[in-house]
Amino acid sequence: MNLNPASHININVNSTTKSSDPAPQALSPFAIDIRKGLWARPKKIPSKYFYDEIGSKLFQDIMNLDEYYLTDCEYEVLDLNKSQILDHCQRTGGFDIIELGAGDGYKTKVLLRHFLEAGADFTYRPVDISTEAIDGLVNTLQQEIPDLQVNAIVDDYFQALNNLKAEDAKRTRVVLFLGSNVGNLKFVEVVNFLEKLKAGMKQGDLLLTGFDLRKDPDMILAAYNDSKGVTAQFNLNLLNRMNRELGAEFDLSTFKHYPFYDAINGEARSCLVSKVKQSVYIAALDDTVDFEVAEIIKTEVSRKYFPGQVEALASRTGFSTVAHLFDAKKHFLDALWSA
Repeated sequence: MNLNPASHININVNSTTKSSDPAPQALSPFAIDIRKGLWARPKKIPSKYFYDEIGSKLFQDIMNLDEYYLTDCEYEVLDLNKSQILDHCQRTGGFDIIELGAGDGYKTKVLLRHFLEAGADFTYRPVDISTEAIDGLVNTLQQEIPDLQVNAIVDDYFQALNNLKAEDAKRTRVVLFLGSNVGNLKFVEVVNFLEKLKAGMKQGDLLLTGFDLRKDPDMILAAYNDSKGVTAQFNLNLLNRMNRELGAEFDLSTFKHYPFYDAINGEARSCLVSKVKQSVYIAALDDTVDFEVAEIIKTEVSRKYFPGQVEALASRTGFSTVAHLFDAKKHFLDALWSA
């Protein structure tokens, strides 16, 4: 599951569309992706659509659940290693922290407060394509950490990095991509994403990025199937969102949340399963999508890593490993890499 909803990566999905579909320019991006996904085999919905207003609130609730260990583990990683991280960041003097998709900044504030207390010369530059997300974060930081120097950027991640690359070359850029967001990508997509990040960085810049690690399979599965059913509500909200925004006629009682974890390949997957044979009309598409009994809609994948796989990924994408940073139980890893 994506820890920083605002930071989720847009992935194009290839699928077959129906010849009678409306012209793409007549549809919203959401409608276009739903048309592609629900007529694909197997059916799928991009996980970026979890995060409408209701979904974002449900995700905040998920992060507070006992079973959802990821947020607390990464918070502990940063708290335990904040001095070491600062030492690497300021080895050549002043630096800029460029955070891609900061969300509410909950974990990042651990570093920001420590860096300020240590008297470090740095500027915090959160990047997000959403003006609303950036404004909310900046307002919060002004209230909670008034001495922090913030220079926010509303832009695409890669465009922002390329623009910053042309600025003062003497200052080290420390790019933060926290959470386990790389786990939501296929291997080819992870490599492509990291290579594009590196292309926007100059020699000596740093990347701090998170990886959820392999561990007890039951612990991993529980994080996506909590006892209170909040994650189920979060997944089913995708159907509600189609009802609200696309005029779809999904009956949520005829679908169930189904998560599973494959301990062989390290993938935690979430799906929606149709309990009955049914057809659902979607007004925005002026079309009906058919479901067989037990047919699934794939909604999310979250890959878990071994530390050695993280090391290999750094090498594959042209980074050098500076440090592997862990929580006390080694459930989560933040990798610090040098470009």
